[in-house]
Amino acid sequence: MPKAVIFQQQPELAERAGHGGKSQLHQQLRSRISGTVLRYVAMAFFVLLFAVPAFCQDSQECLGSDFDSFSQQDKPADQASAQTKPPDQSDPARKPEDPANSGRMFFVMPNFLTVENEASVPPISWKEKFVITSKGAFDPYEFFIVGVLSGIRQADNAYPAFGQGMAGYGKRYGTAFADQVDGNIMVGGVFPTFLKTDPRYFQMGKGSFAKRFGYAISRIFVARKDSGGSTFNISEFAGNATAIAISNVYYPAADRSFSSSLSNWGTQMALDALGNELKEFWPDLHRKYSHWKQNRSGATSQ
Repeated sequence: MPKAVIFQQQPELAERAGHGGKSQLHQQLRSRISGTVLRYVAMAFFVLLFAVPAFCQDSQECLGSDFDSFSQQDKPADQASAQTKPPDQSDPARKPEDPANSGRMFFVMPNFLTVENEASVPPISWKEKFVITSKGAFDPYEFFIVGVLSGIRQADNAYPAFGQGMAGYGKRYGTAFADQVDGNIMVGGVFPTFLKTDPRYFQMGKGSFAKRFGYAISRIFVARKDSGGSTFNISEFAGNATAIAISNVYYPAADRSFSSSLSNWGTQMALDALGNELKEFWPDLHRKYSHWKQNRSGATSQ
């Protein structure tokens, strides 16, 4: 799952709180942070809202308490489709046997750091960590989504020091793209290399919805070691913090503050947790879509 470009907090909050004192400033900061989190939660909600009807004949079936039941039901069809194409052994982060793990979620979002069957997957080298992470960071999807978010920043006049027009848009685009590249490389390449941990997400794949949901969130705190076993996910915490610290170098001085950096770090952690949920359940949605498509094709041919 790729890094979202985070809207940094604006210094106007301090000016607006001029006569209200520190308590009013803190209240506005908390409100702004909450609004940012809710914005991305709402975005995820609408993605799932439109995706579920497309992937399921019965929406209640997709949202049932045990996703594994229908995953096993559709597995033979997936295996048959997987046999039509030879497996690609060049990318260690892919699971060729499952088309849902072909490298993209919802057919567009890069997802090269997700694999199944943790026990049978060998570790990857430090070079592979950087190659796979860079592949996601410079994917065409990232260029597009950064352009959209930069346009939103331009319309909101975020970072007034950048100005307007093409020059202002270019500055917003450059800083936004640098944000997501820094985050991906730090979390997926630099820190995992030094700490000898695996940056990939290992799907649970089976069990109840609640169990898998909790597992996906827990991967923010737990990482797999290259030597086997688990350890605290320092790369996730320190990598995002380092990327945000680097961003203070190229953002205008007026838009830098400790409180904004801290809130951006917390927001990014929440987004990464949301990304893990999408990585965990995307194969189920994909299998249901394939099953629905196969049934529809059969009905049409008759």
